[in-house]
Amino acid sequence: MTVTYTAEVATSHFGTFWRLLLRWKGSVYKLLWVELLIFVVAYFTISFIYRFALPENHKRTFERISIYCELYNNLIPMAFVLGFYVSIVVTRWWEEFMSIPWPDKMALYVTANIHGHDDRGRLIRRTIMRYICLSFVMTARAISTAVKKRFPTDDHLTEAGLQTENEQKIIEGVKTNNSKYFVPLVWTTSIISRARKEGRIRDDFAMKTLVEELNFVRGQLGGLLNYDWINVPLIYTQVVTMAVYTFFLSCLMGRQFLDPQQGYDNHQIDFYIPIFTILQFIFYMGWLKVAESLLNPFGEDDDDFEMNWLIDRNLQVAYLIVDEMHSEHPDLIKDQFWDEADFTLPYNAASEQFKVTDPHVGSAADIEVPEHASEFVPLASIPEEPVHAISTPQDVPRESTAVRFNNLSSRKRRHRLNLKNSEILDRHSPRSMTSQQEEDIFMMSDLSVEKAGVVDQDQEAEAIFGGNPSERTLTSDSVQNVSECKT
Repeated sequence: MTVTYTAEVATSHFGTFWRLLLRWKGSVYKLLWVELLIFVVAYFTISFIYRFALPENHKRTFERISIYCELYNNLIPMAFVLGFYVSIVVTRWWEEFMSIPWPDKMALYVTANIHGHDDRGRLIRRTIMRYICLSFVMTARAISTAVKKRFPTDDHLTEAGLQTENEQKIIEGVKTNNSKYFVPLVWTTSIISRARKEGRIRDDFAMKTLVEELNFVRGQLGGLLNYDWINVPLIYTQVVTMAVYTFFLSCLMGRQFLDPQQGYDNHQIDFYIPIFTILQFIFYMGWLKVAESLLNPFGEDDDDFEMNWLIDRNLQVAYLIVDEMHSEHPDLIKDQFWDEADFTLPYNAASEQFKVTDPHVGSAADIEVPEHASEFVPLASIPEEPVHAISTPQDVPRESTAVRFNNLSSRKRRHRLNLKNSEILDRHSPRSMTSQQEEDIFMMSDLSVEKAGVVDQDQEAEAIFGGNPSERTLTSDSVQNVSECKT
């Protein structure tokens, strides 16, 4: 039922959109002709009564009412209220279409990761895709009147081949008042787990990929139910509808052509047909009809989604991918350009005019940098900014590169020394050494390194403990020296 005219506007030329105005299906004329006919008949009826049925004194009263309606009907913010509402509805309409799940991706995952050419492997792959399509049909039947008319009961699903009689009994036996679209998806997870145990899915990552894609399909089905559950707020729809209809009800009086002899402003000429009022009715009322048609795209309007066609297409394509085309591909042969690196596909006479001879390589590709400005600047010649001109958030002067490098080297030496001290403590320290004495040893290490100015690990250890590195021991004298140095 979707109206497609993409091919007719593929190339823009004079009269492209004019041809679209002649189409009837899905057109504004088809949506509006009843309301427009009622409006025109009501307008001319009032005009006839004013011109031929009212006496002169009543005509004057009618004219004052007409001027009053024309003066105040422009206070209705038609463009703002209606435009914002239609924008919300169109955005929602497209998001609903993007929420429709397509099983192609899942079918590709199934045929790539569930192996086996026997009947068992074939049965697993086909059953997984059938359950996914069944879940989609159960969801579509809950939100689409067209699908509901096609499959009004569960017996119709069984007769159509989407489920077996045993599966129908199990689904009917699930005790819940909510939609049961999730039941076939639960069965699918069990089949995937069984295929993994049987070795048909060769690794856990492949199984994880299948389950993640299955969860994505479930999320999209849940999203469709959410769109069907949560609508645009009713009060907004009511406000927009009241604004449009009251505006044109006031136009029936306010847009009447009055007697030019009375000298009213903007009534110097007497017309019979309100051309611009009719155009305004088509624009505004057509805008409202667009929102009315797109508010629920799962109905039976001309622009509603083709859900029944989508059901047939999904099941057929899914079976083709996982069964007929499983592990099948043409023979591997060398392509036509096997020995060529620079080639171009041929053009025929009809497409030669579209051949690009000067391909786009980037907007900055033709920029030329002068030779004197293209040489790299040596890093040593870059002057450092004055310390007083730069400050950190704590107002601390920024360190130069050399100072930061020295500090980093010092921290690395201290880290290596701490590791070395830990090994010495583990090998030689007496069991009675307290934690305070161990802390004194590590504090002494930093003082000794700074005092001795050494960098080698053995030299650092010798600066603290003295003696041969292989014969170092911790004695009470060493601990006493550390404590005195700390003090």
